Amino acid sequence: MIRVGLGTDLHRLVPGRKLIIGGVEFDFELGEDGHSDGDVLLHAITDSLLGAAGISDIGELFPPSDDKWKGADSAELLKEAYKLVKEAGWKIENIDCVVQLEKPKFLPHRKEVCKNIAAILQIEENQVFVKAKTGEKLAPIGTSEAISAQVVCLLSK
Repeated sequence: MIRVGLGTDLHRLVPGRKLIIGGVEFDFELGEDGHSDGDVLLHAITDSLLGAAGISDIGELFPPSDDKWKGADSAELLKEAYKLVKEAGWKIENIDCVVQLEKPKFLPHRKEVCKNIAAILQIEENQVFVKAKTGEKLAPIGTSEAISAQVVCLLSK
């Protein structure tokens, strides 16, 4: 049996926060405004895996109304969610991601981000791919007001 999952996330970019994409910190003057560390890519991956397995979603498992998750490391949230997916008998075949941001440039960091995601999930690096698109100067992505991520995953059992 195979299933496809879709995950998406969007966060406002603000001063005074770190910009973390796929668990990798980028040197940039703005960062994601979120209850946890705000990593849009790991949040979207988490939702795609949970959705494909038909288990839950990130907001239900790690509600922003619970101070326990304030400032949480999104990599740890992803690990916890993937543990549930594996316990349900599913394994990842591949994950394909798109990050939308105007700046900083993503391409110089792509290999590190893919490698980090594979390490978090304990899968092969060739099972993860991340590409980036700008907002073509259109709000909110193109004006650096926000960053978003879309992810599809393929699970098998």
